[in-house]
Amino acid sequence: MGALHAGHARLIERAGQSLAGCSPPRVLVSIFVNPLQFGPNEDFERYPRDLEADADLAAAAGAHALFAPTLDEMYPEGAEGLTRVQPPLPLQASLCGITRPGHFDGVATVVCRLFALVRPDRAFFGEKDWQQLLILRRVVADLGLPIALRGVATVREGDGLARSSRNRYLDSDHRRAAAALPGALRDARAAHGRGVCEAELLIGGVSAALERSGLAVDYVQLVEAHTLRPLRRVQGLALLAAAVHCGPSRLIDHVFLMSRPPIVAIDGPAGAGKSTVTRAFARQLGLVYLDTGAMYRAVTWWVQRQGADPGDAAAVAPWLEGLDLRLEAGPDGEQRVSVNGHEVTGAIRSPEVTAAVSAVAAHACVREALTRQQQALGERGGLVAEGRDIGTAVFPDAECKVFLTATVAERARRRARDLAERGFPVPSLAELEAQIAERDRLDSTREVAPLRQAEDAAELVTDGMAIEAVIEALVALFRERVPEEAWPGAQRDSA
Repeated sequence: MGALHAGHARLIERAGQSLAGCSPPRVLVSIFVNPLQFGPNEDFERYPRDLEADADLAAAAGAHALFAPTLDEMYPEGAEGLTRVQPPLPLQASLCGITRPGHFDGVATVVCRLFALVRPDRAFFGEKDWQQLLILRRVVADLGLPIALRGVATVREGDGLARSSRNRYLDSDHRRAAAALPGALRDARAAHGRGVCEAELLIGGVSAALERSGLAVDYVQLVEAHTLRPLRRVQGLALLAAAVHCGPSRLIDHVFLMSRPPIVAIDGPAGAGKSTVTRAFARQLGLVYLDTGAMYRAVTWWVQRQGADPGDAAAVAPWLEGLDLRLEAGPDGEQRVSVNGHEVTGAIRSPEVTAAVSAVAAHACVREALTRQQQALGERGGLVAEGRDIGTAVFPDAECKVFLTATVAERARRRARDLAERGFPVPSLAELEAQIAERDRLDSTREVAPLRQAEDAAELVTDGMAIEAVIEALVALFRERVPEEAWPGAQRDSA
């Protein structure tokens, strides 16, 4: 809505970064003080407007165009005769939705009109207005709009106050008092780090600190980050949010609280390219990579080495006793796999192991043993696991679940290329397709933890996608579930 500041500049810069390699790149900034999202006694008339300064800041940040329509251009028939967009009421039943009735209807309406006029590929919004971002993502999904929404972490002043156009209303005394808002939330996050999880204690501590600073509290709430339903204690990803009145300004802020670092579960059929992209994805997000498929392959290699029948559970079970299976990073950063002292990183990718791994993985004794190991590794969180049953059996509470797949023909082509690169004989594509189809059948029909897409998993079909595009899509899915402020990652994602 104008009065641009460093937070808006960050949005513009990130939009430009996402277009790396595009020619020509096009980043458009819209500025429109929208009357639909102001209440009767709010600050529409005095909201700061300085289009010339805004244009300079936008250009310096990398914008290629500025769209600043008049009220008549945006609403030719007037606000009264305008078709309105009403987001789901449950997402408006807490936080700012309570004290600003109609606000998010106005936001959704103007944003949908903007999207219809501009038709962007991507739109960037600050995580500072988390409820707004969540609602707009839902509106885009429900209306089937072909737009990707990206969230960008809150930009703050030196004392922690979130950047806001309304900060310019504050005089020096109000400005000092306003710093209590981020300070109280930081203290709550520290308390949570010491083990305080109850909503009553966290909310009470923040409210008391705000009142001591002379701020008029609008609300302090602990809610589930994606449904915005009130919580009694921190579970999964939670949002502790507050709104206060400080002099002439209404200020909002929040912190994200997690019961543990995030887990990403990536499932899918054999040959879908999970391992390649998951490793790179984990590095980019600063998460530990857990290749569960390599674990099953290592067990298969060990069983074959002992001369046991891979299809006979009774023959396999004894070789699980005292199993020493390790996944470690090698000097080149790549994962190294060892079983009972044998380094088997390359050997487990042989056609012999590939042909038998489904049979071994189907045994209940094998799945129980490896699931226990995997869940133990996941107790601290902060990992990406890929396999066949990660989101359904191993980590059903993962923050982000993806079912990554490709057609049988595409997977056969990839398998042929992989075998050739590793120096193994390459069967015909028809033979490889038959092998992959049979493995899909075995994996999806086994009695224990069959291959299937978790109900809350997003499907990603990778036919025709370059590795970089798949990683970008995974990062986007992750960011829909885990905001930058909750988990910044090893580096900023460019999507």
